[in-house]
Amino acid sequence: MNGLAVALVGPSASGKSALAHGIALEEGATEILAADAMTVYRHMDVGTAKPTARERAEVTYHLLDVVEPSEEFSVRRFQRDALDAERRVRRSGAVPLYVGGTGLYHRAVVDDLVLPARYPQVRRELEARLPAERDALVAELVRRDPLAASRIEVHNDRRLIRALEVTLGSGRPFSSFGPGLAYYGESRVAQVGLRSDLAILDRRLEERFRGWMEAGLLDEVVALAARPGGLSRTARQAVGYRELLRHVEQGVDLEQCVRDAVTQSRRLVRRQIAWFRRDPRVEWFERPDDARRRVTTLVTQARTFVRD
Repeated sequence: MNGLAVALVGPSASGKSALAHGIALEEGATEILAADAMTVYRHMDVGTAKPTARERAEVTYHLLDVVEPSEEFSVRRFQRDALDAERRVRRSGAVPLYVGGTGLYHRAVVDDLVLPARYPQVRRELEARLPAERDALVAELVRRDPLAASRIEVHNDRRLIRALEVTLGSGRPFSSFGPGLAYYGESRVAQVGLRSDLAILDRRLEERFRGWMEAGLLDEVVALAARPGGLSRTARQAVGYRELLRHVEQGVDLEQCVRDAVTQSRRLVRRQIAWFRRDPRVEWFERPDDARRRVTTLVTQARTFVRD
């Protein structure tokens, strides 16, 4: 397995970020591209585990602090920014090293997914027909895009509406935008996974979150909520921030919000593990030293490719 770029994946708190930083620091000519849905936001620093100012001075990072927290951010936007950054890194003679745990963002760049646009008005009109006209909506999808209807769970309202939204809004079948997430083809990105025991991850997640609280995460959330425009819908989805906002905006007990944040962090980790395990192209390692050696080998191989 080799490629033009390398990716180090795994669940939150697995140690992949520190491992990637160490590799880039030791190897040189390696720049890190953060595949994370929340580190794109400025001022959301403590609870996203962004690299420190010192780390950014040591290694070049991309895709951090892209937008204000009041702005919405999409997979399409990330894909465009990430591919632009990857091309710039390769042209400079360095190797792009993707690191992150946001599965869809990762797949968008690893597989150059063709991502359909959003059609908010169409979506609102379709959602207004639920639940009364669900059977009619299913029949409409079957008629307009039978392939999509055969691939998705048509009783999953979110997926049903998205398939119809794209089909009606774009004027072309939803299924025409690509083979979907269940297809794992060849990629220019070689992937290495760092696996950790769940019990260890659960302990690390709680210790990390309570450490963030001591480091000022609550103050950060208070400041974000007070900013003009507040937090966008997508920024509010950040685990930890979402729970603390309930304390800041609704007066929910702080300790309860902290416990909820830890619980949601653990659930997120399990979703991340399930997502990345489905990809047969990922080479998994339990020992960080083994993962380090494999990533280093792949980075060395990537340097042999001709620049764009």
